[in-house]
Amino acid sequence: MCDCCMQGMVPYLPELIPHLIQCLCDKKALVRSIACWTLSRYAHWVVSQPPDAHLKPLMTELLKRILDGNKRVQEAACSAFATLEEEACTELVPYLSFILDTLVFAFGKYQHKNLLILYDAIGTLADSVGHHLNQPEYIQKLMPPLIAKWNELKDEDKDLFPLLECLSSVATALQSGFLPYCEPVYQRCVTLVQKTLAQAMMYSQQPDQYEAPDKDFMIVALDLLSGLAEGLGGHVDTLVARSNIMTLLFQCMQDTMPEVRQSSFALLGDLTKACFPHVKPCIAEFMPILGTNLNPEFISVCNNATWAIGEICMQMGVEMQPYIAMVLNQLVEIINRPNTPKTLLENTGFAGWPAAYFPLLWSFRCTSLRNIRDNEEKDSAFRGICMMIGVNPGGVVQDFIFFCDAVASWVNPKDDLREMFYKILHGFKEQVGEENWQQFSEQFPPLLKERLAACYGV
Repeated sequence: MCDCCMQGMVPYLPELIPHLIQCLCDKKALVRSIACWTLSRYAHWVVSQPPDAHLKPLMTELLKRILDGNKRVQEAACSAFATLEEEACTELVPYLSFILDTLVFAFGKYQHKNLLILYDAIGTLADSVGHHLNQPEYIQKLMPPLIAKWNELKDEDKDLFPLLECLSSVATALQSGFLPYCEPVYQRCVTLVQKTLAQAMMYSQQPDQYEAPDKDFMIVALDLLSGLAEGLGGHVDTLVARSNIMTLLFQCMQDTMPEVRQSSFALLGDLTKACFPHVKPCIAEFMPILGTNLNPEFISVCNNATWAIGEICMQMGVEMQPYIAMVLNQLVEIINRPNTPKTLLENTGFAGWPAAYFPLLWSFRCTSLRNIRDNEEKDSAFRGICMMIGVNPGGVVQDFIFFCDAVASWVNPKDDLREMFYKILHGFKEQVGEENWQQFSEQFPPLLKERLAACYGV
């Protein structure tokens, strides 16, 4: 009913949700279990109401059920709570201590199958509350049981997969709070990648004597390294300097398995942001590989490769000139391709192109970016555009309307970005003169004209 007639259900939910929450305490385990699942279907509505009305009582009762004596109820409650976390996000911040107490207690209670679901709930919590988890009190509760499990499991144990995924989310959320745990985690991830590559090499040479490697070990290790780079930022520099990760990354980027390449390009992008001096010497080798992976048939691989190129461009600036030819045609093809996903268009707008290529991609970039909601990636892209206008203002005169339209798509840009827009718009107006500006702005649709006047006074 939730899927097919949610609007019809809404008038009854203020009475129905409290009734279902009461069912979480039913003496029959099957009723408790199905009540968990049913309530998770309405998590979006619950979160849209005042917290004390339904969110707080639902969260309290679900946490009790996470510690239920019945394994089936534990599983249903843990899954339902993960769904609630995704919907509630930072609404859960006031209750973090209580939530962590319950989840950590479950470590000692859960057996194999439900432990894997518990990892997912913890990882989802980290994704949902982000840096709010970076408090000494929370770190002291959460990290000891996670590290204990990490030390328990052998490199060949597939239970490492969900734990690595969980730790990736936790590392990203904790940021500098993860520093005390980062070195052994980093080294083990590098070892997992190295072992898998070595096994793949032996299997390719002597398939009758060696087993094919399980590349999932390598994929989740690469993802956790990405989480470390994103969370630790510049602090990851010394770890990268003491390892052979760039050599391993070069091999992973050429793997036959798309999922390995996808994770490799994500890590490359994160390392570019966190410690570019280690990436820069490899650019000549990496760029041709990135260019050959700009294939929208493998959308996730293409998306991550495009994003990594953009991050490299932002760091390289004019030094990117020798490598543009390796990727330019593919990127223009992606932009012009019908039904290109928004996320991919978004990433094609991030590259900090040298001035010579700016006019070619200018209108494409602005058009693709205008349809994206306000977020950090869009902020980064527009800062790159503003920088390029500063370098090559003449290159945008002919199609300046695209910039005006893209700027108007912002709902609430950061103050310094808004100031950049203001200076560029007023600078252009002064450059062309009042009369030419009036003629130019006459071609604007009414809504665009009103928005620019209201927000930027032009």
